[in-house]
Order: sequence, then C-alpha cells, then structure tokens
Amino acid sequence: MLIGAHVSTAGGLVRALERAEDYGAESMQIFNQSPRAWRPTNYSEDDFAAFRARMKESPVKSVFIHAVYLINVASDDPEVCRKSLTSLTHALSVGDAIGASGVIVHPGSGKGQAPGPTFKKLGKAMKAALEATESTPLLFENTAGAGFTIGRTFEELARVIEVSGGGERLGVCLDSCHLLASGYEVRDTAAFEAVVDEYDSLVGIDRLQALHLNDSKVPLGSNVDRHANLGEGELGEEGIRVFLGERRFKRLPVLVEVPGPDGHGPGKRQVDIAKRLRDDAGSGRRKQRS
Repeated sequence: MLIGAHVSTAGGLVRALERAEDYGAESMQIFNQSPRAWRPTNYSEDDFAAFRARMKESPVKSVFIHAVYLINVASDDPEVCRKSLTSLTHALSVGDAIGASGVIVHPGSGKGQAPGPTFKKLGKAMKAALEATESTPLLFENTAGAGFTIGRTFEELARVIEVSGGGERLGVCLDSCHLLASGYEVRDTAAFEAVVDEYDSLVGIDRLQALHLNDSKVPLGSNVDRHANLGEGELGEEGIRVFLGERRFKRLPVLVEVPGPDGHGPGKRQVDIAKRLRDDAGSGRRKQRS
C-alpha cells in the first residue's frame, strides 16, 4: 500500500514531486490546473520531460491528477458541459504526458434532471474525452451524496462506468470520508468487509485503482463532504485502521487530502500518521493469521 498525499504544483511539476518527497510520500496527487477555475495551466514539453526524468529516480512510485471541481458533463447548461469536456480532456492529456496512473474526477450532478438523459449525456462526454487522449485511466470518485451528485452509491458508479463504455481505462477511486457520509460503515471490520463485498459485486474490485484517505467532520449518512485531519473526525484512528486493513486494498495507492493543521493541505505529519496506521493495520492482520 503506497501512502501519499495531494501536493501543490506551485513552482511547477518537478517542485510538486520534490514536495511529495519532503512529505515522505510513496504516491502523490496534483491538480492539472486551478481546481476552481476553467483556465488550463500551459505546461511545456520540457516541463513534462523534466518531471518524467525526475520520477524515474524518485521514491514516489505513482502520480494521480485530480480533475477540477467545476467539471460537470451532465449539467443542463451547454456552456458548462463544453467547458467540462475541454477541462477533462486537458487533464487526461497532461496525465498522458507525465505518465500518470490515473485522472480522478467527480462524476457530476444531474441537478434534478431525469436519470436517463443525465447518464446518457455523461457517458457521451466521457467517451469523447477518452477517445481524444491516449492511455491514462479515468477514475470516478464516489461522492458524499449532497444534492443531485452522481456516484453516491455503488449502483451509480457501476452505471457511470457502463454508460462511459465500460472499457479498461475506466476505474474507481474510493474516498473514506465520502463513503461514511453517503451511509457506508467503514469503521467496523465486519461491516466494512460487507461494504467492499457489495462494491465488488456491483462494480468489480479490479476497477478499484486508488483510495482517498480522509477523516470526516460529519457523521455516518450525513451526505455532507467535510474532510477532517486523520484521527480527528468521525472515523478516528481506529476507523482508519479498519479502512487501511481491508485485505483487498493491500497494494493500492492511498492519497491523503485532509486540510492539515494549518489549513494548507496534508504535510509530512499527516503522511506519517497514515503510514503508522497502515502498519498498525498490517500488524493486526498478521496477528489474526497467527
């Protein structure tokens, strides 16, 4: 299990990698552009080449891109749909250029539209983004379930993958905070095993390619997306141990996205906590087997 974190790209792609190394991260996540604006960051081929060269010698073994929060290819606003497709395609193109392990995107929101046309519109856009790019996987993130967001249930994630073509480039990133907020119990071993069983039967464990590790400021089933620092929320350290101890998660990249003690995102301390809890969970499994 590769423990990593979301890092800032201030100063460029190579500086983001150096920042991840300073955290002791084994995997990393970046935004390909400002997460709350449509304007893309115009990286050069030299930027991409420098990053790829640096990655070859880095202890960081995988990099993921989180697509911008504004993306909603299922919107009833044609302009938002157009900008969303352009932004998602750009994220996948940057992923191709840096050798990313995946682009993670929130599926979107139908905002009260009928499900049939909403999913049809979503699938058409996802197919277009994939066809315009080369090989970077597109990973759909489960949502906390606020409003009309798509992806709050495993059934919805399965449908998103189906309408998007069901190809090998399509996968999932599960977020611990979002799971709890949308009503899935992640803090009890037996209950969480049943949750993962349900995910496997509906989506397929082979589709799961990354995890977001976040504590939650809000309780089970609240449908509110509020990340808390590790061990300081509703999951607590024991709940995080349960999440990281799931045997089917053993080799996955784990990306911490918490606010951090200073509000500027995760740093070395949060990565260290995640590593400790991963090791605790592993020790627990070994004890059970013995």
